[in-house]
Amino acid sequence: MATLRQLEYLVTVVDTGSFTRAAEQLHVTQPALSHQIRALERSVGGPLLERLPRSVRLTPTGRAVLPYARAALSDAERLHSAAARAAGLDEGELEVATVYSISLGPLPAVLRSWRERHPGVRIRLREYPHAAQLQAAMAAGRADLAVGPAPAGWEGPVRDLGVEEFVLVLPPGERAQAGRVPLAALADRDWVHYAPGNGLAEVLDQACARAGFQPRVAVRTEQTAAAPLLAAAGLGPALVPATVLPPGFDGPVVHPDPPVRRTLTAYTRTRPDRLTTAFAELLAQEICVLPARLRLPD
Repeated sequence: MATLRQLEYLVTVVDTGSFTRAAEQLHVTQPALSHQIRALERSVGGPLLERLPRSVRLTPTGRAVLPYARAALSDAERLHSAAARAAGLDEGELEVATVYSISLGPLPAVLRSWRERHPGVRIRLREYPHAAQLQAAMAAGRADLAVGPAPAGWEGPVRDLGVEEFVLVLPPGERAQAGRVPLAALADRDWVHYAPGNGLAEVLDQACARAGFQPRVAVRTEQTAAAPLLAAAGLGPALVPATVLPPGFDGPVVHPDPPVRRTLTAYTRTRPDRLTTAFAELLAQEICVLPARLRLPD
């Protein structure tokens, strides 16, 4: 198999017209240059150059090979240039995997900020309904970086992004006087629940189990964004990540007691490159896990 170095040697000999001048330009000895050319000729199955007393001449095979040698060297140069631009955060593509609630809630503002800073870097977003699916996709190499709940037993680098808080959206007319409502006080209610494949279904079931009851289901939705709207329509209380509530949402919103929280992280399989590291840094700096309007007073 021809190497890029051998192709470079061939092109340089042809362009300079001399093994001697080519060796000088390449900063190698003439015997080393001749050895690499002979190795290339063995690789392609025949002579490429005819050695004349004062010059060199391409053989028919050499004339056939030369355009591809030049193209390979040009492609290699473009490859290195692209890598350098990506390392400089000027160009490239970053694949980010996450769960539905995060792509709906805290991630868009971070992506907007990234786009303003690095408009030449494209983001490909992969979304999953459950944290286990996100972790499996990341382990299978389907993205450069995952943003989601803390992964279980993950062996690669994990970066803590903060603690996401859940809130209760109540049906109209049930505005609570206190900042928190005991979950147990809602044990006899029919709930806006999530489809079994949505990871938030487990969050709700586990929170209610800790409060001593199993939630009755009024309706199940696969779409995280639909849960607060269904609650506001009067179908029952909904437990939602605080970040998914749209700006201006005017339904009754309170905090559950005890609090329902989960740690958000960014994680990769191996030590991330500069592009992935820069995105993780921006995530850590700008992600909002609890909107200011929903924070309880100290």
